[in-house]
Amino acid sequence: MKPPRHPWLLTAVATVITAAFLLPVYWMAKTSLTRPDRILAPTPQWLPAPLTAENYRTALDYAGLTRALLNSLVISSGVVALTLVLGVPLAYALARVRLRGSGAMVLALLVAQLPPAIVLAAPLFILERRAGLDDSYLGLIAADTTLTLPFAVIVLRPVLRSFPPELEEAALVDGCGLPGVLLRVVLPVMAPSLVATAGLCFLIGWGEFLFGLTLAEGPDVQPVTVLLNAFVGQHGTAWGALMATATLISVPVVCVFALFQRFIVGGLTAGSGRG
Repeated sequence: MKPPRHPWLLTAVATVITAAFLLPVYWMAKTSLTRPDRILAPTPQWLPAPLTAENYRTALDYAGLTRALLNSLVISSGVVALTLVLGVPLAYALARVRLRGSGAMVLALLVAQLPPAIVLAAPLFILERRAGLDDSYLGLIAADTTLTLPFAVIVLRPVLRSFPPELEEAALVDGCGLPGVLLRVVLPVMAPSLVATAGLCFLIGWGEFLFGLTLAEGPDVQPVTVLLNAFVGQHGTAWGALMATATLISVPVVCVFALFQRFIVGGLTAGSGRG
């Protein structure tokens, strides 16, 4: 493959695209450091002058912020655990076991990702109300897992298909049962893909808003994304406190990507040669 004739042009285009995507993030952080009386100034300012921490003090003084952050952490961690516990065996079965209708199951998982969350909210609310899971951590974790489980299986199945079956057969000959093969042979090799899947499932659970609003009635279990509504009132929006809270919510997302960037990129491209 020949190198591009004008690499600087590709770099410039990539820089412009990246800047366009990061502009809303910058504006959010800039607004969080701007005095409340200057946020809606007629002439927008690209730099917050003077800098102020007033919006962060307002956000941190809100009584429910700590509880909401803890709720989001519990829900996101639960989503990761439940997705991997269910997704890894299902992906392994679809990749290794010859089952009738396995292709239809993969197609069903792809189709399951198409409907927007609002379509699933009402049926899930009815089911969880009848099961007694509404307004609970388990109910929110189960609801969010309906979004992450198809994604996890679709990502992990090609990785497992690219894994040499001879290693599994050798382990079976040596007396290792199928669960042992999965735990001792397969999972260590696909660790980067597991980390990538876990990181992205955590982000999906952390940023989920709709299920937290519809399936939880009070702030006891509602995630922090729902808390953002508290700064939108009937007579106006507290933009400074809202942007400060949104910036605080974004910190875990940035940390996850910073810590697991190598695993996320490598894990999502592993096994891409086989479907």
